[in-house]
Amino acid sequence: MSFRRAALVALALAVLQPPTALAVDNSLQQAEALAWLQRVASAARQLNYTGVFVYQAGELSETSRIVHMVDGGVEVEKLETLDGPPREIIRRNDELVTYHPETRTVRAEKRRGTRTFPALLPEQLTAIAEHYEVRKGEVERVAGFDAQVLLLEPRDQYRYGHKLWAEAGSGLLLKAKMIGERHQPIEQFAFTQLSIGGAISRKQLESRFASEASTWRNERFSSNEASTSEPGWMVRGSAPGFRKVLEMRRSREGGAGGTLTHIVFSDGLASVSVFIEPAAPRQKVAEGLTQQGAINIYFRGMGEHRVTVLGEAPAATVKLIANALAQTGK
Repeated sequence: MSFRRAALVALALAVLQPPTALAVDNSLQQAEALAWLQRVASAARQLNYTGVFVYQAGELSETSRIVHMVDGGVEVEKLETLDGPPREIIRRNDELVTYHPETRTVRAEKRRGTRTFPALLPEQLTAIAEHYEVRKGEVERVAGFDAQVLLLEPRDQYRYGHKLWAEAGSGLLLKAKMIGERHQPIEQFAFTQLSIGGAISRKQLESRFASEASTWRNERFSSNEASTSEPGWMVRGSAPGFRKVLEMRRSREGGAGGTLTHIVFSDGLASVSVFIEPAAPRQKVAEGLTQQGAINIYFRGMGEHRVTVLGEAPAATVKLIANALAQTGK
């Protein structure tokens, strides 16, 4: 059989391949890519690593140093900014202590739903498979490591796409890029220096400001100050795939400034926050949309309240959630 004839036969077989076989092949590829995502999610929480990474969004660029250690099942992490005003965050599991030396302020609070690089993925990936097509790309080089590329393409217009680079041996996320509706890069995290594994001393995880912070202003948010809110607000027909994952209320300035309600919606990867607060008397709240880097922000007034909806999601998403908000009573 000639080469030309063999090529034509191969092409015909590919065209005539049963749709069920193609569906099975796509399912296997999706399953393999999801297994990689699970490795990425686990590696960021279970490995010891130290490194320097750069965050970029538009003209904004920020460099940070991270030290992460798992000690007896407890995650301990130190994150410090290397550009601009100094800031340090010490984390033990979900307990955060942030040091701001310029304002001589230390703030203690519980992490609530937010994730930071390289731990950008949730532990449960079911929702991601529902709203993103996940597939493997090529193997590329990042910060001196071989990296498996993973592509997350949104199934609708309500979320951004993502391109991830996972270290081939450990699965640790080396680089992450968020991609907009016009396939343009919106923001990016990338390690420039990284060491994976090995011993990490407790000294590396201590804040250099801890000794003097005893004289600083202390801002502490306890569970009483940030508790689950009473019924009062609901979203009728939110953006597809976005479910409420957090709702809390906080009294402002000892109660004199009214109550701030904070609701968070997530599709498993992207998050959108809704803030509801009393508007100033006789003040008309301007309605409109603005953008800051990857974050879209939408303002609207609702009776005596001011509503702000923001998130790393397309404008259509934040507007849909804002306009679906309804008050159900106090």
